[in-house]
Amino acid sequence: MSTPKSFPHAGFLSQLESRGASACLDARTPLSAPLTRALTAVDETGQAATASLIQLLQARLAVWQASLDTGVVADELRRYQKFAKPGQPSPQIVRLRQQQAAARQAGSQARQAFIRAAAVFARDAGIAVPPRVGLEVFITHWIDANVPTAFVVATE
Repeated sequence: MSTPKSFPHAGFLSQLESRGASACLDARTPLSAPLTRALTAVDETGQAATASLIQLLQARLAVWQASLDTGVVADELRRYQKFAKPGQPSPQIVRLRQQQAAARQAGSQARQAFIRAAAVFARDAGIAVPPRVGLEVFITHWIDANVPTAFVVATE
């Protein structure tokens, strides 16, 4: 079993949370044009769309973490069930099944929060979702294409 990877957009998210959009725009890492427009966009209430981008990336992180947790529990359950005797399941297997159910529920809740955050971000940033494309799929591809994975902050 390989070691789990870290969240690919963690550096950008942490800089956006701690320093704001202006620091991200001034960074050494070049930002894509759609991301720059999203960072400088203003929603209908006059607030910057940066807050909705932060919520979107946090929701994406929660989905990513939930998928890792589900995978870990499923792997462990498979390992124990392989040698389980027929009949009454052992307390260890029962506990793992409960963990698996909890991980699946957390994953579903994280996906729902991601979809809500994606809808808010698309509205605030003025991003038009093409017809016949799901919002979750479109925003996931948008994040992968536009949010930097290797983020370097400009130092003075």
